[in-house]
Amino acid sequence: MSPELAAAIGTALGTPLRDAVAAGGGFSWNWRALAGDRPVFIKVCPDGDRLAAEADGLAALAAADGFRIPAVLACGVAGRHAFLVLEWLPLESGGDDRALADALARLHDCGGPRFGWRRDNFIGATPQENAPSDDWAQFFAERRLAPQLRLAAAQGHGCVTAPGSQLLTRLPELLAGHTPFPALLHGDLWRGNVGFVAGQPCVYDPAVHCGDRECDLAMADLFGGFSPAFFTAYCKASPLPSGWQERRRLYQLYHLLNHLNLFGRGYLPQVMDILGTYR
Repeated sequence: MSPELAAAIGTALGTPLRDAVAAGGGFSWNWRALAGDRPVFIKVCPDGDRLAAEADGLAALAAADGFRIPAVLACGVAGRHAFLVLEWLPLESGGDDRALADALARLHDCGGPRFGWRRDNFIGATPQENAPSDDWAQFFAERRLAPQLRLAAAQGHGCVTAPGSQLLTRLPELLAGHTPFPALLHGDLWRGNVGFVAGQPCVYDPAVHCGDRECDLAMADLFGGFSPAFFTAYCKASPLPSGWQERRRLYQLYHLLNHLNLFGRGYLPQVMDILGTYR
């Protein structure tokens, strides 16, 4: 970390920053450091809007009942870089998946009057549109699948266009009679965004919005890492409506399209398999 950036972050925190050590990264450059005597976690990237959106999502999760959320300590811009400073949490990868399920069910009890969110944000590094809607099928088609399908075609995966268009046309039929509550969602609930702090479930790196709670469960199921006890406990705490098994793959398509757009054609067979189901 440059001295100029460290100084700017220290000014935002109101205390000098020291002993910064690189802590990996994906869509941002990450550091662990000390602000005074307090350990902090710092994310840096060129896109200030992305980190501001993450801070907004973390604040929303913290205001809801359920999870331990890392506190946002500072968010700002220094020269060509934006930064987000969070409290450093001593995360453990394993814990009680039943407690995790209960926390998720409580989070989903929170929500808003409409599907969407107060601002657009990001799913990974991909912009995520959140203009509110009263119609879940319309929201999922226009704000979730359609942008990812357009991006996939623009990146050379034109084979998704025809079956994708057919699916968008059929969505009102496929979701007919399904009237979910606009639940507050984490939005990117894979195991890498989950941990435990002194036994309490913790989540981070959100893509927050209000939507069908089954979307969080579909993502949790997609890449593994969540035990059968987690899903059993969730369904006990908050039973799912009929048809959720059929909707699960539909909701997983959004994340698979996003992975196709972020990481390449290795995800194309799974995308085409799901699209083929609805032709």
